Amino acid sequence: MRDDLQLISDWIPHNATLLDLGCGDGTLLAHLKTHKKTAGYGLEINQDNLAACFEKGVNVLEQDLDSGLGNFQNHRFDYVIMTQALQAVLRPDQILNEMIRVGREAIITFPNFGHWKVRAYLGLKGRMPVSSALPHEWYNTPNIHLCTVRDFETHCRKQGIRILERQVINRNHRTSVLSKWWPNLFGEIAIYRVKG
Repeated sequence: MRDDLQLISDWIPHNATLLDLGCGDGTLLAHLKTHKKTAGYGLEINQDNLAACFEKGVNVLEQDLDSGLGNFQNHRFDYVIMTQALQAVLRPDQILNEMIRVGREAIITFPNFGHWKVRAYLGLKGRMPVSSALPHEWYNTPNIHLCTVRDFETHCRKQGIRILERQVINRNHRTSVLSKWWPNLFGEIAIYRVKG
C-alpha cells in the first residue's frame, strides 16, 4: 500500500464508519476493513476499479462525485475520504462541503500546484508541468481545478473548516524537513484531516 494511504490508515480508529470518494480499486477500504475492522462504502465511476473493488470484497457504489452526496444523510459516517480526486471534480468547494456534512471528519489529499518544481516548470519552460504527482499533459489531464496548500488552507479558513492535521509529502510519499517548514513550496502531495 502507498505510504500516503498508510498515513491515512494511521488516522482512522478501529471500528470507524467510512465513505471513500473516488475509491479507485478499493485498496484503502480493504486494508482498513481487515486491519481496523471498519465498515463503509466506496464511490467509484471507473468500471475497471468497480470490478477490482468487488474482487476485494469492498462495498462500492457506482456514482459520479459531481452529482453530489445528496443520497447520504448528515454525519452518516465517521470519516469521508477523498484521495487524489479533489482536483478532478467540477466543484471542489461543493464536494468539500458535502464531505464535512456527511462525515464527522474528512480526509483529503491532492497534488500541490505550489511545489517548486511546478513553479520552475511554468517559469522556465513556459508549459504546464508533467511530473509523478501530475503525470498528464494539459490536454488529457483529469485535473481541472489544481490548487496549492495555501489555496486550500485559505478556503478552509474562509469557510470555517477546521484543519485538524496536515502532512505534506514528496513524490516518494515521504516527509522532509523542507516540506515541514515550507509546505507550499516543498510539498508535492498534501494530506489533510478537517472538520466542519
